[in-house]
Amino acid sequence: MSVEVDLLLQEAKESIEAAQNYRSELQQRLNGLNQARKQVRGSSGQAREALRRHFTELQAAAGRLLTERLATLLAEVDAIEADSVKPLDDCQSLIEHGVSQADELLKEGEAALRCGLGEKEDKLGSFTKKAMHIHLDSLPEVPALVDVPCVSAQLDDSLLGVLRDRVSRLGSVSAHPPVQIDELQERPGSVLARWCKVDEDFAAADYRLQFRRSGSGGGQFEDAYIGRDCEFLVLHLDPHTDYQFRVCARGEGRTEWSPWSIPQTGYTTLAPHEWCPGTEGYILSSRKNIALRSDSSQARYPILYSNAPTYFCGQTLTFKISAAGQVDRRDSVGVCVDSRKGAESLQRDQAVCISTNGAVFVNGKEMTNQLPAVTVGSAVTFDMEVVNLFPVSNNNLSEGGHFKLRVTIGSGNREVVFDWLVDQAVDCLFFGCSFVHSGWKVLVF
Repeated sequence: MSVEVDLLLQEAKESIEAAQNYRSELQQRLNGLNQARKQVRGSSGQAREALRRHFTELQAAAGRLLTERLATLLAEVDAIEADSVKPLDDCQSLIEHGVSQADELLKEGEAALRCGLGEKEDKLGSFTKKAMHIHLDSLPEVPALVDVPCVSAQLDDSLLGVLRDRVSRLGSVSAHPPVQIDELQERPGSVLARWCKVDEDFAAADYRLQFRRSGSGGGQFEDAYIGRDCEFLVLHLDPHTDYQFRVCARGEGRTEWSPWSIPQTGYTTLAPHEWCPGTEGYILSSRKNIALRSDSSQARYPILYSNAPTYFCGQTLTFKISAAGQVDRRDSVGVCVDSRKGAESLQRDQAVCISTNGAVFVNGKEMTNQLPAVTVGSAVTFDMEVVNLFPVSNNNLSEGGHFKLRVTIGSGNREVVFDWLVDQAVDCLFFGCSFVHSGWKVLVF
């Protein structure tokens, strides 16, 4: 009987635990639904406010423009009227003056005819002289109606049609932004952001990536990238710190940007790549990720290593050349197992590198394959993966290796792939550069 009770108790405990887990899962889903509802309602409210604000501003601006245009046209009418009426007014004044003179002359003539015989000769003589002085046969010219302005207003009725067509296509409402963050991949001191289109009908000409530190003190989003690529490495990020990323796009032939994607949170746990400070013959930037080969030292072995073995297999290591000096066959950038001193160049044992002339060296031996020469603006990438975690056969020991790494070096539009044998199992590697002459400047990330 006790066994049956124990079994029932055990079943009851398991059922209670299952119910608790079930309730917890349902509660999480309820929280997810609440967040989804909050996003829908919040974004809808923001969209309404944006539409109302835009159309209110547009209506005010359109009213302003129409009022200004009306005032300009009325001013033109006033100017034409004033310029045209003035000569007519002058002509009217001249004619009215003539009419007044004619009236006086008529009165004087009639008075001369009515006067007595003794005064008639004098008054008729005076009347005749005045009549000759007025020039009764000279009349002012009055312009014909075809010669004076007839002011009219020409109004283009098609504007309303064009306006109606443009307004009907003004703005749009979408349930989802046309692009979204697809992946946030941690890199040393950086995050590689990738995005993709979710609206296949949207023809994107450019993309715009922004980021900011998460939390209340994160501040405003700032631009990280604008261009046609669908990925970008955001540098100079603090490890173990959350950052928010968002992306938008600009359509072909358009000037405005699309709505922003939903912000995604990313971070990196990997310390940034840094050059080793204090190395003779090199000057480092404040972040120690840029090295300049200086002429302040005559270092015999001008090799600069990383501050620590921070390169791990599976990552991409990039060297970006931002300035170049005089070329030497020993100039190289690459990856090595250790940071030994005394070597003349990275073209040595337990290292793989590419020289500035494009030659690839593996454990000090030059390969037959060659990459483009390294110049200002060149980006050289190293990718590695473990091929064999176990010691190789004794037949391969003479080749100097116990573990095999597959290396891909890229430069320009070409790449070289080969296997690299190393003496010991490694999960992290040093990187380095060696330049004989001053002027070379290299960024690592």
